[in-house]
Amino acid sequence: MENTRRRRKPVPAEAIARLADEGKDVSRFFTNAGRMMGPIQTVNVDLAAGMLEELDRAAKELNISRQAVIKTLIRQALDQQYLARGSRSSAKRR
Repeated sequence: MENTRRRRKPVPAEAIARLADEGKDVSRFFTNAGRMMGPIQTVNVDLAAGMLEELDRAAKELNISRQAVIKTLIRQALDQQYLARGSRSSAKRR
């Protein structure tokens, strides 16, 4: 037997915002399945012209923004650092 239950179409964010502005309860639109991101902070970094050119080339090759390249590379470096720390501490325990 086929499932006769109809799926509801997603409600546009603008419609939810309009309901919230009107003071209506919009909690039914949220599942709490995602994770909350903390506030974003802006930082300034001084880079040599050559490094900036490398970042721009990488961004163009990947078809992403320079900022996305920087964030990705920083995340990778931090992950490597955490892995290195973990392997060093487990070697000490032996």
